[in-house]
Amino acid sequence: MFGIGPLELVVIAIIAVLLFGPDRLPEFARTAGRLLRQARQVITNAQNDLRNELGPEFADLDVRDLNPRSFVRKHLLEGIDDDFDDDKPVSSSMDYDTPQRLPAGQRAPFDPEST
Repeated sequence: MFGIGPLELVVIAIIAVLLFGPDRLPEFARTAGRLLRQARQVITNAQNDLRNELGPEFADLDVRDLNPRSFVRKHLLEGIDDDFDDDKPVSSSMDYDTPQRLPAGQRAPFDPEST
């Protein structure tokens, strides 16, 4: 909830009681709840209008996908995993999950073209 912990919420409540007083605090809470409800309704209506105007091709449109970060993650980075077939073993002599130890006296492999 906005990164607010329980201790911060208690401090905010105490400050609100001190600022507005116990008589006017319920009125402010009702007003804040009403504003939040109206904002959610406006957002929901805007999303529904956008889906209706775009047509049936975009019926599964999620507005969060329009965020550039999630767009890049969804359309560029997730597609990378689809290019590889999980059933095929990787043609490599090394298992990268477990560290490999060289026998004593043997030098590590070196590729002069890789540098």
